[in-house]
Amino acid sequence: MTRILGVDPGTRVLGYGAVVRHANNRGLRFEYLECGVVRTPTGADMVERLGVIGRTLTEIIEELRPDELALEKAFHGRNAASALKLGQARGAIMLLAAQLGLPLAEYAPSQVKQVVVGHGRATKHDVQQRVRLMLRLRKEPSADAADALAIAMCHGSRGPSLVPVPSPGRARPKDRKVAR
Repeated sequence: MTRILGVDPGTRVLGYGAVVRHANNRGLRFEYLECGVVRTPTGADMVERLGVIGRTLTEIIEELRPDELALEKAFHGRNAASALKLGQARGAIMLLAAQLGLPLAEYAPSQVKQVVVGHGRATKHDVQQRVRLMLRLRKEPSADAADALAIAMCHGSRGPSLVPVPSPGRARPKDRKVAR
């Protein structure tokens, strides 16, 4: 049994999702723990945004007690400024993992989609639907939270094929807004 926290990095909206990986002779099962988003204050500068991300993720990690952290790799977009900001958020998350002694793994978006949906060109909606089905959630999590859950499941899938866990699972996304 391994607790995995998946993170879909962003400087305005960051998705997180936690699952428990159960492995036995019949394969892997994932149990839903929690998912949600962290929203940084509108109009805040980058230092303030990264501070909010660091403080809030620290609270989430202290609450959920993951054994491992999985992070989405940066993708090569057309906008250099956006890629730089994403890189700063990823760096803050990596530093936090190192400070807390959490093992960290990174996965390309196409790899996550391949593992969870079955092909690397899946849409956000495809990921949301598949995550809801696999974790037996009552409703689809937000796109950012679903991506984070998918990242966690991708990380935990290092072994037999994915099998949904029979649990009462209820999507209880949390929207962690931080006041200035």
